[in-house]
Amino acid sequence: MNREEKQYSQWTAMLAISRASFRSITRSPSAVIFTIAFPLVFIIAFGFINPGRIKLEVGLHPGSDTSSAIYRSFILTPNVKLVKDQGLGLLESGLNKGRLDALLFIHPPDSTRVAGRVVEVITSKSSREKGRFVESILTNIIDKGNLAFLKARIHSEKYLEHEGGLTEFRETEIAGREYKMIDFILPGQLGFSILSAGVFGTAFVFFSLRQTLVLKRFFATPVKRSFIILGEALSRLVFQVIGAIIIILIGKFAFGFTLIHGVVTVLNMLILSAIGLIVFMGFGFVVSGIAKNESVIPPIANIVTLPQFLLSGTFFPVDVFPDWLQSISRALPLTYLNDALRQVAFEGAGLTDVLTPLLFILGWGVVVYALAVRFFRWE
Repeated sequence: MNREEKQYSQWTAMLAISRASFRSITRSPSAVIFTIAFPLVFIIAFGFINPGRIKLEVGLHPGSDTSSAIYRSFILTPNVKLVKDQGLGLLESGLNKGRLDALLFIHPPDSTRVAGRVVEVITSKSSREKGRFVESILTNIIDKGNLAFLKARIHSEKYLEHEGGLTEFRETEIAGREYKMIDFILPGQLGFSILSAGVFGTAFVFFSLRQTLVLKRFFATPVKRSFIILGEALSRLVFQVIGAIIIILIGKFAFGFTLIHGVVTVLNMLILSAIGLIVFMGFGFVVSGIAKNESVIPPIANIVTLPQFLLSGTFFPVDVFPDWLQSISRALPLTYLNDALRQVAFEGAGLTDVLTPLLFILGWGVVVYALAVRFFRWE
């Protein structure tokens, strides 16, 4: 090994490649549009919209009377999912964090009360709108039951003791965390940006480098192939982190995006974004290897990205889909990245709290990089 080879630094070469690539990204209109501008358009558009919700998740108090007609009527209500078999502490935590829309407590009948039965609904600011839907459903059920009881009493003097007589409805609201539309939209748009940059950016860049023989020229230098990839990845990672910071700050100060632990929450979101980008770049390597020419890249990349944009909770909650479609949604890596980002931002979860979605994302990374090794071509 001669003196020049000893002095040659792979890390210096990698940083040089990274700087050149970063300048190239910042000068690319499509990179800026997909990473920053396009997600911001959706954030602004959805930030002022507060559409009605469909699915309702209601926790059932462990002490509730499940033999009552009120319970039987409520569980038959369309689009209502009753969460049972959980402790009161978990139910209250879910209500506070917005995972549950209401907590239902059907008290057992008591002959010492004027109203034989009490039905209590606890809602929170985290899901105030859905909580009102739950209250409206129960009010309707209770009013019908009370009216039937009174009619029976008037006409036949039967008090319907088996149903406990009249039912009293009580409503309580706890403070909770107010869940705004931006708290759903922004993490989804951040995931959209990461997936776009990882797949489209990587596929186009490496295909172009191969077609223009830039990679071949790299081979004439002492720089190793792994450092070429690391240099490109580093530049894309830095650019994406800057884009994520811009998106989060605009969401926070313009629309009140919730960041429970402030700077710590932002750092956790950036770590998740970096992991997501690295995994999604693997898809880009596969696409660039499969594509025979540049015009084929968009269709192949859209096959990877479009289902995830539509089904992974980017624009709409996953639970609005039919059950069979939700199963597909739950198999997509972007679904888990979006969920993890929302848990970290709104619920204050740490990285260890989102370990399950992280492992799922990393599992996808193992699979996709195995495919990348198989299909990626240098020449």
